[in-house]
Amino acid sequence: MATDTITFDYDFLVDFEAGIDPLDPEHSKIPAQVLGYGEMSTVMTIDGGSPNLVYKRMPMFHDNAELEPFLALYDTYLQQMTAAGINVVPAAITSITPHSGNIVVYIIQEKLDGHTLANQAIHTLPAADVERVFEAILEQIGRVFAYNAAQKNGIELGLDAQMSNWAIANYNPDQGQLPDPVQLIYLDTSTPLMQVHGVHQLDPELVLRSAPSFLLPLIRLLFVDDVMNRYYVRRQVVIDVLGNLYKEKREDVIPTLIERANTFLEPEAGSDEFQPVTEEEVLGYYREDARIWSIYLSSRRLDRQLHRLLGKPYPYVLPGHIDR
Repeated sequence: MATDTITFDYDFLVDFEAGIDPLDPEHSKIPAQVLGYGEMSTVMTIDGGSPNLVYKRMPMFHDNAELEPFLALYDTYLQQMTAAGINVVPAAITSITPHSGNIVVYIIQEKLDGHTLANQAIHTLPAADVERVFEAILEQIGRVFAYNAAQKNGIELGLDAQMSNWAIANYNPDQGQLPDPVQLIYLDTSTPLMQVHGVHQLDPELVLRSAPSFLLPLIRLLFVDDVMNRYYVRRQVVIDVLGNLYKEKREDVIPTLIERANTFLEPEAGSDEFQPVTEEEVLGYYREDARIWSIYLSSRRLDRQLHRLLGKPYPYVLPGHIDR
């Protein structure tokens, strides 16, 4: 299952997966370099693979009964996002069934210059240009929610609009200025957020698969209620983008961006019901979000240690320290 715009060597990918060391990907049989981590995936380049591709590895599928709905959802989500007017990075999706262990899904995407990623670009951009990037993200958020409102079939798209999920098209950091207009490319296709008549189509258990079983009730409560649902609420999506700016060390721009966010949100809410976003709310949200992800990642590290003590293979690649 793949798009027409991405080609890749499946046999090479099978060979890579057969020799991967999740504890140390750089020293796998075929070495890989980790570029980043998503909720469900590890983003890598692979030595000997195409230098123009990145590989998102997701090893959490027990069987075809879990795999097939995800593959169908992935295709549907990309089609719906494109229909909503979102420019999604070209990608392909495939699966590998090893001799033992979980089925592994790979999403293969066009490799973009890391300097064009919005969360990297804003580290060096002046405040006025960070505001322009934020304005462009608000436009994308508006497109998705306008699309949702127009649907008659119960389909509702979720959107994780954080800076790290966007690339700035035609941006050359060496020139020191943003293109005009700022056009964005959406990268986070490995978490296909979609509801039909209010029912999540992405099984939350897939996201939680790597957490230790004895902590699942707590993590399940925190994740589903406090994380997955937020991406279907316009105000929460905007607050999530703002809160992430603390992690990106650009809290200097937050007051100005909050003013712009409230201008964006007020017409939809209506003056009688509108609750302006405040700096205190954004900071509180950021701290709570960091707490949730800290608990989740700590539990995964604990589970990895338990696997090692019991002599069991651990299939997931985990990040080191994350500065939040």
